[in-house]
Amino acid sequence: MTLESPTAPENRFLAAIRPYFEPAPLAALALGISSGFPFAMIASTLTTRLAEAGIDKKSVTAFTLAFTLYNFKFLWAPLIERGRVPFFANAVGQRRAWLVVIAILVMAAVSWLGLVDPAAGLGPVVAATLAVAFAGASYDIVIDAFRIESLTPAQLGVGSGMSQYGWRIGSSAAGATVLLLAEHQGWSIAYVTASLFALPAVIAGWLIGEPVRHIVAGPAKRGWAAVHEAVIAPLADFLGRDGAWLALAFILFHKIGDTVANLTFRLLFNDLGFTKAEIAFYDVELGLVAFVVGVFVGGIIYSRLGMKRAVLVSLIGMAVSNISFAALAAAGHSNLGMASAIGFENFTSGIGGVAVVAYLSALCNLRFTATQFALLSAASSIVGRFISGTTAGALIEAIGYVDFYLLTTVLALPGIAIFLYMLRAGLVDDALPQAPAPD
Repeated sequence: MTLESPTAPENRFLAAIRPYFEPAPLAALALGISSGFPFAMIASTLTTRLAEAGIDKKSVTAFTLAFTLYNFKFLWAPLIERGRVPFFANAVGQRRAWLVVIAILVMAAVSWLGLVDPAAGLGPVVAATLAVAFAGASYDIVIDAFRIESLTPAQLGVGSGMSQYGWRIGSSAAGATVLLLAEHQGWSIAYVTASLFALPAVIAGWLIGEPVRHIVAGPAKRGWAAVHEAVIAPLADFLGRDGAWLALAFILFHKIGDTVANLTFRLLFNDLGFTKAEIAFYDVELGLVAFVVGVFVGGIIYSRLGMKRAVLVSLIGMAVSNISFAALAAAGHSNLGMASAIGFENFTSGIGGVAVVAYLSALCNLRFTATQFALLSAASSIVGRFISGTTAGALIEAIGYVDFYLLTTVLALPGIAIFLYMLRAGLVDDALPQAPAPD
């Protein structure tokens, strides 16, 4: 009788998948589900709803300015970082208390958005959209902090991948739920039902407990000392590191093309004559499968190539993916073209989600997790969202979809160039809060 080799293929496979079934990565999956769904309610789903109501392109794309609230979430992140929910935080912990309170706000805001009617006037829709954006951004603050503090450094890559799985599952499933229910039950019932997607994060927080790596703030400070501790200290900690300004420039520019393109896809699908059922299948269901595969491949690339080279691979893939939508726009209503464009875009986004989110997470000092990640994640899309909200609709009308998506590909090049310079100069690790693990 011979003992089975510890390097047998089945043992290597089990060792590879075991980290995905540990409590913290599973919690990251559930947290991602709740993080993704509010975004979907005011992104592609609202775009479809407004386009169906006959709202013009400039007004529809202007709604993407609501996403800038996500970009300014670092302004109130210190409140969630340091503030404590009276009585409740003492009973269940600071992070878990905020999870429950903000989940309730998210559910109320999403339900409100579902109950307003765009045909009756855009004022109430704007107000409800801003409410969803604010509540969703606030939810992201505590969700990101909970995730980072729950994961050990060794779990960072796996946890980032699981978070991306969850985010896409949440946004896709909620988006599909709304589209399918709206077809038969109306938009109001669809949105109210989708609000239940806020609950997985609360359930995960309840099961896993308060993060063990959460550094509890000391005695409450007042006046200037409180402002310094909550706002200035996190920023000074990051910006005072070697290479921080270059890292910030990369974060600002790396996602411009991807963000501008993504926020216009539903306009393209509507103008090409795709039905809600077709959009639900290709953009939501097929897109989810491609994204899941992309995250899996991204995890392999991350483990084989290391964080830095994985980020570079993802940047190139995300830039090239925009060309596929130029091809779809040129081809017209084509199921094969839509499947190819959506599949490739989601596949590359999945790869990028693992590498880039892991890098942003690694940049955070555990003393200021919520505030620093809010700043970094907000910076990663603010330029693209501003361009989308102010000029995307007008650009599409002026130059057409084909040239527009080719332009978004060009917009991705500065981010790639900055990261290449950081790689060649050995500057990628300089902005990390401590010496990185071997890459």
